[in-house]
Amino acid sequence: MAQTVVALDIGGTKTAAALVTAEGAVTDVTTAPTPGDQGPEAIVRVASGLAADLLVTATARGHEVVGLGVGSAGVIDTATGRVVSATEVLRDWAGTEVRDALSELSGIRHVVVDNDVHAHALGETWLGAASGASSAFFVAVGTGIGASVVIDGTVWHGRRDVAGHFGHVAVPHAGGMPCVCGGSGHLEAVAAGPAMVWSYNRRARADLTSLADVARRADAGDRLAVMTIDIGARALGSAIGGAANLLDPEVVVIGGGVPGIGARWWEPMEEAVRAELLPPLAELPVLPARLGSAAALVGAARLVWKGLA
Repeated sequence: MAQTVVALDIGGTKTAAALVTAEGAVTDVTTAPTPGDQGPEAIVRVASGLAADLLVTATARGHEVVGLGVGSAGVIDTATGRVVSATEVLRDWAGTEVRDALSELSGIRHVVVDNDVHAHALGETWLGAASGASSAFFVAVGTGIGASVVIDGTVWHGRRDVAGHFGHVAVPHAGGMPCVCGGSGHLEAVAAGPAMVWSYNRRARADLTSLADVARRADAGDRLAVMTIDIGARALGSAIGGAANLLDPEVVVIGGGVPGIGARWWEPMEEAVRAELLPPLAELPVLPARLGSAAALVGAARLVWKGLA
């Protein structure tokens, strides 16, 4: 009997699910809005419903579902599948026993849960831009900024599963800008997508709602929009360069929605990375993520397949 894994990616606005083979082939992708403002019961109900539907699909094809891999927003206790802490994007998500709840509601006995950025990183190191690398530093730049260090195919979680909160390192570019964590002067306050929109709106006295709007103004010659993107890109690049000096990874991979701006963002970001690198790291590859929205699903499935190996 062919075997497969159900994978879930529980994000702040959308929950995605798919079947993933041992070779990493992704099929039957389905999504639903994440009811983040309705609390953990509603979030788990939506996620488990998607998983249960895929269990039925796989069984109807004569395939055995050997586990459920989950990438979720928040700090995850990987030993228990419990959310240790989370922002209010998912209301009251902290404290949720994700593994046990999903197992009970979906009917899938074996469930493995990790942070969604770590799942993205695993996907990219298994089959994406960092495939074959012995070590990778993955950075996700979108609504927030997260990171993951993967060594020999295994995520470094840290002693308390907090490793990867790259958005909350202090950077000079952020000055005293407020951060969503309650602190100030952090990378996320200047380089995340919403932070750049806020910065542009404040200086231009505008009311744009997305980074794409800022990018369009930059393309049209708006110097303030150009400067806003450039500052955010260079702040990120400088921080990545410093982290690379600390970690000495084989490769750096950058994903998330912000790189979608293109060369206007990527070129100053990479220039700032390389300005910080020590001479032995001069040839360090800095690569765009390859798997797109499928990365977290591939990585979540990888959690299960590795555990069964």
